[in-house]
Amino acid sequence: MLDLVGQAVALVGTLFTLLAAVGVVRFPDVLARMHALTKASTVGLVLALVGAAIALDSTNDRTSLLLACALQILSMPVAAHLMSRSTYMAGGIESRVDAVDELAEDMARDQSA
Repeated sequence: MLDLVGQAVALVGTLFTLLAAVGVVRFPDVLARMHALTKASTVGLVLALVGAAIALDSTNDRTSLLLACALQILSMPVAAHLMSRSTYMAGGIESRVDAVDELAEDMARDQSA
């Protein structure tokens, strides 16, 4: 029974990863693509690893998978932030900002001072 639950959770994780890939192909600009890639793939990988940890019997294997899960949760948001900031700062790359652009205001203030 526990194997079936683990496989179901892993299947849901692979579906999230598939949705991330579809989002990368379908979204119009680089920031939206990056958002789809980082959010959905992080959730997908975490669910796949948790599903595998549920299905496995060895405690050593489970702790290794949960450590990989924790590292993914800690590193992916930081990497996404750094990539989106560098994309915003790069010249010639189209990036729409629909809301108030506070970063542009801060940069203009810093350059004028």
